[in-house]
Amino acid sequence: MYKVVSAEEAVKVIKSNHRVYIQAAAAAPQLLMNAMTERHEELRNVEVCHLHVEGKAGYANPELSDSFHVNSFFIGDNVRHTLTSGNGSYTPVFLSELPLLFKRNILPLDVALIHVSVPDKHGYCSLGVSVEATLAAIDNAKIVIAQINEQMPRTHGDGIIHSTEIDLFVECNVPIPAHAYGNPSVIENKIGDYVASLIEDKSTLQMGIGTIPNAVLSRLTNHKDLGLHTEMFSDGVIDLIMNDVINGNFKGVNPGRALATFLIGSKRLYDYVDDNPFVEMRASDYVNDVSIIKQNPRMVAINSAIEVDLTGQVCADSIGAKMYSGVGGQMDYIRGASLSHEGKAIIALPSITKKGISRIVPSLKPGAGVVTTRAHVHHVVTEYGIANLYGKTIKERVKALVDIAHPDHRASIDKTYYQLI
Repeated sequence: MYKVVSAEEAVKVIKSNHRVYIQAAAAAPQLLMNAMTERHEELRNVEVCHLHVEGKAGYANPELSDSFHVNSFFIGDNVRHTLTSGNGSYTPVFLSELPLLFKRNILPLDVALIHVSVPDKHGYCSLGVSVEATLAAIDNAKIVIAQINEQMPRTHGDGIIHSTEIDLFVECNVPIPAHAYGNPSVIENKIGDYVASLIEDKSTLQMGIGTIPNAVLSRLTNHKDLGLHTEMFSDGVIDLIMNDVINGNFKGVNPGRALATFLIGSKRLYDYVDDNPFVEMRASDYVNDVSIIKQNPRMVAINSAIEVDLTGQVCADSIGAKMYSGVGGQMDYIRGASLSHEGKAIIALPSITKKGISRIVPSLKPGAGVVTTRAHVHHVVTEYGIANLYGKTIKERVKALVDIAHPDHRASIDKTYYQLI
């Protein structure tokens, strides 16, 4: 039987100058994170690294900069301020390669904070709603501390670990953080219509969460034999699975299963994936591996962007030089879908920001990051239509992208582009 301690007792193993990895997204172990933060007066120069984590991130408080430094592999809104306040930094990395940073000892780990289901009768726990790089962190960290939660779903796939792999255990019975999105707007529904028109029967889908993915999913009810191979998904897929629209029968990889590396959604989602063999959770170096993704025929990757220039360069991680999110898995899937037989890589975004600024631009802002290059991009979709850029010249791309820009901006971005060259 494993030994249970309090969260306060468990995090005493964290010492000054340690590097700590925190399991991502909805699986972020809040009890352990909070207990670690409470020790700030005793700790100095602890590096806390993770992808986006749901909930509070008290260690990211700039007032605790002597104690903690945040290293984000994907920048969530709860730690974005650290980049300007000086107590945080960002490490650009493809999600497919993140586990390698630990496996190759590029970022040696002292402690991994994880969040798991209650062990079964054989002593095995599940990483539940988030696997991503956590398996690599467990294998390479000197100490593993687990928050064992009666409400963590037991998911199938890679994320099954034996209790003997865990050094310290903290028990709890708390809800998994839920994340809900409102109904899509008129603009987002138009984008959803265009994207859905590109999706054929027997396609395999990658998409994130949010109102545009939900708009797309709501328009697929009459499709047949779709598959799911995606880094993450949310509630929008549940009814499609239950109505046999998504069944995975024609996938090239893990047929008959929905594949993901982490999940964020409502309690309905967490209840649905609990002990559900149809949903398979795998590490991100598998789920996001281009050589694996491309094996799915008709692979459709649907991603978003901050802005797209008239040559097809896609900025998705920064606003100018100011880092905003991260590389994530966009390029993994853009490339995987592009190489798939009859695959389609799609960038979907509203034509303007909420302030009315065009997101189709003559050139990217100074310092803006190019996540998807002009050579990788295929389809760009706004509420004004679809621009198919694959195999097109620069002149053809300019015309196609101007045509799907907001009408109020078309003449000016076209004119400005030609003034730049």
